[in-house]
Parts: sequence; structure tokens; C-alpha cells
Amino acid sequence: MMKHLLTTLLFVTPLALGAPTARAATCDRDFLKAQAASYVAAQKAGTPSLLTNSSSSSGSTISYTQNFKTATLTTGILSTPLRIDHNRSIYDTTQCATYTELISTEPNKQHVIGTQLRFSPETLTLSKIETIVTSKGDWLFDPSATLMYSFQESSQGLWDDIPLAKRDTRAVIQAAGDAYLDLFNNKSVKVPWGTPCARLEGGTYIQPSCNVGVPSGIRNVNRRYVVDEVVGTVDVFFDFAGAEPDSHEFRVEGGRLRLVHTMTVMK
Repeated sequence: MMKHLLTTLLFVTPLALGAPTARAATCDRDFLKAQAASYVAAQKAGTPSLLTNSSSSSGSTISYTQNFKTATLTTGILSTPLRIDHNRSIYDTTQCATYTELISTEPNKQHVIGTQLRFSPETLTLSKIETIVTSKGDWLFDPSATLMYSFQESSQGLWDDIPLAKRDTRAVIQAAGDAYLDLFNNKSVKVPWGTPCARLEGGTYIQPSCNVGVPSGIRNVNRRYVVDEVVGTVDVFFDFAGAEPDSHEFRVEGGRLRLVHTMTVMK
């Protein structure tokens, strides 16, 4: 009887014994934080192969644009080592995407950079990189001032998490950013202005109101969003006036705009 029992156990399948199975891939904040960190490390080193979860270090299967033009990882800004004086990222677990702002005041390599990374929700592989690189000659470019004002906004230049009970929905956050951008072409749009509100535009800091100097007759089109409800933030890549590569990042608190960061490439 005992011999028969032992023989039976030897042929029990691992599945029947409840052997662990592969955990389904999850695009959560921890995953996206790790990907944003690998992007920052890759830019510091000027080594695109440091990007994790990319299917090819050469970028052959990754869609990559720089200032909204098709480029390659081996010839773009990511192959240039930069001293990163400050970086800040947001994480969109719904779209499996990140946005990172980089500031470099390194002599002869001064840049303020905004990058959206997008990952396949099924495989979590990096599928798309869009980078806006501003430098001397771009709109109000002054990386030293950008760095200074960023650190004035909050501890270490990082935007604090919003308490769970006070968080806005992603729809509310995106709508606030859209209203601001729509105002450029339609002055009847109601923008949920917050008080106070500060706008970091290039290296210029405008406060205590963001409802200042908004132009007219400007269509902001082809918008791509990264939304992070935890920090109440949406970053929007779009064609300013249908032409210039632009990023506007909005911090929304209680449904109202409180912080805006912009960068615009002047063609």
C-alpha cells in the first residue's frame, strides 16, 4: 500500500501540486518608476542601451522622435552624455506611460528636455519615445533660471503626492489642461484658474496668476497626454500654433490649475 502511494506521488504533475505560475505583467507605479530611472541613467551616460524593457538597444523596433521629427537613438540627444542637475517624472498607469523633465546647466550642453515614454500594456516593452529638447535660441530658454524656480516650488523640486481623498480624476486633470490650451484659440473657454498659480515658461516665472500673457488665434493641435492622478498632473505634447514642438505640464489641485511648466522649440 505504501509503495503504491509513493509511486502515485512521483507522477503527480507540478500543476496538481499547485506549482507557481508566471505572474501576469502589470504596469504599476513601481514598474514605471524603474523605467523612468533607467531613462535618466541612459541620458546621463549617453548610452541608449541602458534603457530597460526595450526590445532592441539599437532602437530598431522603437518609435523615436526628437522635436517631433523621426530620429534614431544612436544619433539623438540620448547618445550625448549630460550632467543632469534635476529630473522629475510622472507615471500614467492607465496608458502605461511616463513623462520626465530634465534640466542640464552643463557648459556647452545646456538643455531643458521633456520626454514621454510609452510601453506596450501587454508585454511592458518600450514602444515609443518622444523627446522635446530645448536649447539656446528656444522660447525664453534659461536652464539656470528653470532649475532655480523648480526648486523653489517644492522640496527638491518634486511635486508632492496629493492625498487620496483629495485627488481629482484623470478626466478632470486632462480637462483642465485642455481648457488652458483651448483658450489660445477660443477666449470663451472657461479655464479653472487656481489661486495662486505659477507658470514656469522657459526660464521666466509668472505668478501669482497664470491668466497672464495668453495669446490669441493660436491652435494647439495633435495632443498626446501623460496623466498622473497621484500628483494631479498632466503633460501634453502638441504642435504649438500647428508648427512648434511644445510641452505643457499642468499641476491640478481640487480641479484647479496651480502650476504650469512649458517648453517650446523655436524652429
